[in-house]
Amino acid sequence: MKVVPYVVPTTRRAPNHPMPLTVPTRWVKNIIAFFLLPWCAILTQTFFTAFTRATIHQQLWAGAEFWFFTLGAVLWLIAFFGLPRPVIIYVFGHELTHVLWVWLMGGRVSKFRVSGEGGHIVTNRTNFLIALAPYFFPLYSLLAIAVYGIASLFFNVAPYGQLLYATLGVTWAFHLTFTCWMIPKNQTDLSDHGTFFSLVFIYVMNLLLLSALLVIASPQITFASFSADLVANLRSFFEWIGELLNQFVRGHRGPLNLPNR
Repeated sequence: MKVVPYVVPTTRRAPNHPMPLTVPTRWVKNIIAFFLLPWCAILTQTFFTAFTRATIHQQLWAGAEFWFFTLGAVLWLIAFFGLPRPVIIYVFGHELTHVLWVWLMGGRVSKFRVSGEGGHIVTNRTNFLIALAPYFFPLYSLLAIAVYGIASLFFNVAPYGQLLYATLGVTWAFHLTFTCWMIPKNQTDLSDHGTFFSLVFIYVMNLLLLSALLVIASPQITFASFSADLVANLRSFFEWIGELLNQFVRGHRGPLNLPNR
């Protein structure tokens, strides 16, 4: 993604006037990413707890939706590792996602280029959401849901629900495999905003979306119950932190010596 350069206006400063202290934006983002790590752990625990409960105790695995989604994902994995990879389809979706998020942020796109070797857009606006959107926004999965939803307004699409889940399995696995494949390739989308921050943010956003799909796919899981589990795990985490702090304080508290009178 290329950004049209612009000139930042400057003003003259008195010679004896001290320069203000500035902190690099990347440092701030790394600090934010560090504080996001506990949320990553808590959200991961909540997701796998809900998934295990739905799969084993509530028999999510017995539903046709689960098996068609899994079938689609497995078929894509076989294609990804066993056949020539459709890189140009990924690049097109990657750059189109940039475009959609530029428009969402009120920007303009003046150039859109896609080829088998890569692609880029030229825009007058960028931020970390625009840059990282292709790594957490599964465009083709959302397009499949949108097409199914629009078709349901005019036709009876209930008999094709299993096809939708198979398509979601293919497109979600497409998004996941290409994201993991592209991240180690020195992507400027990540390095421009700090690789550490970018990876943490991408992980959180993908897990949030996957959690939403789990809630939608499982009749026994609701957003309310998932949120309740998340709050419970968050409370347990803070209780654990509090206990660690108490042990630290007790371990470093020396005997109180009173002065002799």
